[in-house]
Amino acid sequence: MRLPYEEPYHWPAILQFLSLRLFAGVECVIENAYQRFGDGWEVTVTHAPGHLEVTLDGPAPSDAAARVAHLFDVAAPIRQIEAHLSRDPLLRVARNPGLRLPGCWDAFELTVRAILGQQVSVKGAATLSARLVERFGPPTATALADADVGQIGLPAARAATIRGIAQAFLAGRVDLHDAASLEAVKGIGPWTAQYVLMRALHDADAFPASDLVLLKHTRHASPRVLVEAAESWRPYRAYAAMHIWRFDAAHSPM
Repeated sequence: MRLPYEEPYHWPAILQFLSLRLFAGVECVIENAYQRFGDGWEVTVTHAPGHLEVTLDGPAPSDAAARVAHLFDVAAPIRQIEAHLSRDPLLRVARNPGLRLPGCWDAFELTVRAILGQQVSVKGAATLSARLVERFGPPTATALADADVGQIGLPAARAATIRGIAQAFLAGRVDLHDAASLEAVKGIGPWTAQYVLMRALHDADAFPASDLVLLKHTRHASPRVLVEAAESWRPYRAYAAMHIWRFDAAHSPM
């Protein structure tokens, strides 16, 4: 299948972002392609001018193309977004034309990945996510609701948060696309909620204002000041965050 997108498209950037945040054993980036694995199936995504090529091998999910489209943000009106953000020279938009807002394959999985990334480096979170898949299989709510997640090296509080979000999800008590609902789960604060909205909901204006990398590169003293300064980036603050994180791609959060 071919998924068209509006040019430009910064394929190396999104592939790098995803490669640093994979659930090893469930997905991988290899030879300039993204691959996703399931029970007897495989999805491969590669880049070509004007479109992404999606190859399905085996009985892949019927909505695989929609999931890929969400993950790779193919529907973004990128010229409109960049024309708006280019008004602020701080963002250096011209340095990274076509920078997308990575989505996710699955909202619950992304939420777990965000929790694993709390208070650790990107590399550390990748190690934890690989251990999680190795021990418990693909990160589903059913698999993790009563799992002893702490055995992968997580602090007790963070392990409890993962079980808590899984139990709340199964019981229908949490909406992964709503910040207030996410923050009602113990252990999930505004930063994690906004990050999840950025990627799971593709909320173009979600903004984790307490992020240390954003504060560092904008040179603002507090999240409150940063929120005020970011008003001019609306309604694309999430894309602005991606451009700032790109300044320090290997050390951006999660």
